[in-house]
Amino acid sequence: MKTVVFYVDSRPQDRERHGGSGRKMTRTAHSRLPAEKVEELRRALEREEQELRERLSAERAAEVVQRPEEPLDFGDWCQKSHDEWLFLNQNRLEMALLRDIQDALRRLEEGGYGLCQECEQPISSKRLSAVPWARYCASCQERFADLSSRD
Repeated sequence: MKTVVFYVDSRPQDRERHGGSGRKMTRTAHSRLPAEKVEELRRALEREEQELRERLSAERAAEVVQRPEEPLDFGDWCQKSHDEWLFLNQNRLEMALLRDIQDALRRLEEGGYGLCQECEQPISSKRLSAVPWARYCASCQERFADLSSRD
């Protein structure tokens, strides 16, 4: 078991539960994952991070938003605009995923990896294998999905 120090300030439920933001808290991490599994997940996270960084490269962005040499007709401009819109939305999603992966790598270093950030129960090994950057156990994730679908 390892004691982890963290600051409660990012999630509204933390602020309500602990009475404000920025309070220093400690938590004991109960990692049930074997060291080999943790290393496997770390490598998967690092590999995914590298792939995302390559997809988010400036060269790739320049290819999509460059202006063509020849004049375009209205249909070509519409297609180009649509392609740029798709690229920017995909880029936004990939940036969010990159932040999730970096957060998971930080939790690996600090000792909180594998614990649900809501209920603080261990996240199943199967879930972590499928989604190594998972922040929540399956039941908490389902609850959040149900709440967001109602909005």
